[in-house]
Amino acid sequence: MNDDSNSAVAIGPWVRKSRARVYDNPWIELTHEEVITPSGTDGIFGRVHFKNRAIAIITLDSDNNTVLVGQHRYSLDAHSWEIPMGGGPLNEKPLISAQRELQEETGLYGGDWQQLLKVHTSNSVTDEEGYIFLARNLQQGEQQLEDSESDLVVKQLPLTEAIAMIDRGEITDAITIAGLLAVDRL
Repeated sequence: MNDDSNSAVAIGPWVRKSRARVYDNPWIELTHEEVITPSGTDGIFGRVHFKNRAIAIITLDSDNNTVLVGQHRYSLDAHSWEIPMGGGPLNEKPLISAQRELQEETGLYGGDWQQLLKVHTSNSVTDEEGYIFLARNLQQGEQQLEDSESDLVVKQLPLTEAIAMIDRGEITDAITIAGLLAVDRL
């Protein structure tokens, strides 16, 4: 997906007639595509290609407590409570990315890991794929925050309270909601 293309390519019931890159940075690539729709009409499609996977982790301790991280999200201009998450390179195993991300944001490491879900976020315009893990029996170490996370706050709370935050509209991040509800039904 890194080069502009003007040759017709079948994509399921669609035909892409042309593709032009309109924006590119280390995290995303945005393309404008001329298409023939499944009904045979001409159309356009804007696609956001993510250069990393979404990686998210739910922690549970022996008392059924979990960890949320809070931070200001630039794109929303709002504070957001979420499970620890970040981006994992496409050429790295999602579990390795998850273990690194959890330690960076919370200092938690080790333990027992289980993949809970694979999700596609906003699949009408993006190809982003996310992996949600459950981690238990963790040890506490030091955070290793990135520059963009200097305002990050870590909060430990009962899983039931995190679910109640969803019900009250205090958690709105889709990956966090999916992951917490999946753990709650285990």
